[in-house]
Amino acid sequence: MSIRRTTKSRRVVAAASMAAALALIVTGCGGDDGGKTEDTGSSSSAKPSDGDKGADEDTAAGDNVDSNAKLAEVKGQGGLTLVVNQVKRDSGGFITVQGEIKNEGDQAKNTAGWAGAESAVVAKNPNSVAGATLVDKVGKKRYYILRDTESRCLCTTGILPLQPGKSTPVFMQFPTPPQTTTEVDFTLPTFATASLKISG
Repeated sequence: MSIRRTTKSRRVVAAASMAAALALIVTGCGGDDGGKTEDTGSSSSAKPSDGDKGADEDTAAGDNVDSNAKLAEVKGQGGLTLVVNQVKRDSGGFITVQGEIKNEGDQAKNTAGWAGAESAVVAKNPNSVAGATLVDKVGKKRYYILRDTESRCLCTTGILPLQPGKSTPVFMQFPTPPQTTTEVDFTLPTFATASLKISG
């Protein structure tokens, strides 16, 4: 066999091998699910344990939330405004309320009062929104923010004083009302009450 014929044969074998490999790759990439992907959920779709609570607090207040959405806007004291962007029922058995507090006044504002009046909660959650509640008027039941065995809330904590013109994102997680409840009254101390529709 000549050198030219041997080289040509090797090229043919290499080309056939490449075609077979490409066919396997294309087959492996395809699926019979019609292009659908399984949604495994985000970090906020299950109640966090005590050990990973801190990481969830750092990320929960802004994941997958449209900051332009405005479900409610309520006024607080001294030029503060609370805008609620999302109220979502999660598969883990809780509701997450996410929003933003804005200082539209001309003086810096602290978070005094937002943590509520329970001394144990205030002590464990300084500068927080732990005092928020949801009220199911139909079911005649009030829901408080979820907390662990040491009274640490599943909510935004460590909020710095708000300077004029500044804002801070906040989140709060509550036990979920029955599926038949689609609307709740939301209250954060020092702010007016807002009626919120639940999604999810």
